Amino acid sequence: MKEKKITDLMLIKDFTKGSLEAFEELISRYETKVFNLAMRFTRNQEDAEEVVQDVFTTLYKKIQGFQGKSAFSSWLYRIVVNAAFMKLRKRRQYNAVYIEDLVQEQKIDHDSMFICRSDAITINREVREMLVSAINRLPEQYRNVFVLRDIDGLSNEEVSELLSLSIPAVKSRLHRSRLMLRRKLTRLYRDLYGSLPEMTSEDEDEDLAYGSAQACSI
Repeated sequence: MKEKKITDLMLIKDFTKGSLEAFEELISRYETKVFNLAMRFTRNQEDAEEVVQDVFTTLYKKIQGFQGKSAFSSWLYRIVVNAAFMKLRKRRQYNAVYIEDLVQEQKIDHDSMFICRSDAITINREVREMLVSAINRLPEQYRNVFVLRDIDGLSNEEVSELLSLSIPAVKSRLHRSRLMLRRKLTRLYRDLYGSLPEMTSEDEDEDLAYGSAQACSI
């Protein structure tokens, strides 16, 4: 007779009835995935391990709040994202380390920084700082979507689940974040270089805004 598969929901129900073994099984199933996701945000093993501890502590205390309206993994990963953001804010690393490291890894033609080109070169220090500054100045609700979608490369659906937003809301915030980023880059670029690439239409302007986001790393 085929053995019945024990689902996450079954483990959650057992844990709420007092089974520590059920909670330990949940940890065993998701510990590696939680750690890997935490590493994507913190880029530091020690911080990622602390995030894992925070996540499972939160899970232990709040698991009764899981109502089963979405997959348990999606609910858990939202806790990971929140814990990682809190860790980075407390250590002031979100702005100083995480985004700068991400931008530093990307390539862009800094003589035409609003256009993503196949022959792009590694961005220089001034342009990298300009990009980091522009991303950091985005309002948090837009920056979070931008980082997850355009820098980390998650899909709209994944961002929707992680941040508890509808897909239309994700798309709207992403669009607005790209436009805000372009405006900020425009001012910073003008201050640095004194001129901007010539723009001829509103459509091209939006395309260039998208290109700047690409350069930051979709």
